Amino acid sequence: MSQKPNAAHGPSQRQLRVGEMLRHALADVLRRGDIRDPELSGVSVTVTQVSPSADMRHANVFVEPLGGKDAAAVVKALNRNKAYVRGELGRQIKLKFTPELRFVEDTSFAEADRIERLLKSERVLRDLRDTPPPSRDSDES
Repeated sequence: MSQKPNAAHGPSQRQLRVGEMLRHALADVLRRGDIRDPELSGVSVTVTQVSPSADMRHANVFVEPLGGKDAAAVVKALNRNKAYVRGELGRQIKLKFTPELRFVEDTSFAEADRIERLLKSERVLRDLRDTPPPSRDSDES
């Protein structure tokens, strides 16, 4: 008896494979710059991850504009043009159904930058300087 996919176990191999295929195809569609929207004019968009649903009917597309500027406006513009992008995607991929797309801002870069700044802050550096070095146990003899 086959098991149903469980969200606690993470995505299946097929979901990962389809997600990567969609990511590459979407990057190609966005690179061509065929979308006629003033918010996307001259903006380079990075597709960081595509997460398809278990039934492959829907996919969350995580994007980040180069430099992270005006990310909310870019995501909004991509969602306005998702029907066009989906149509272009359908011409490039070999799937039974082209998934419905939902563009989402990828905040992982901003979060990594925030953590980096926090670790380099004077408060953390002061705590590291004030911490005595670990003592060696006599068990190592």
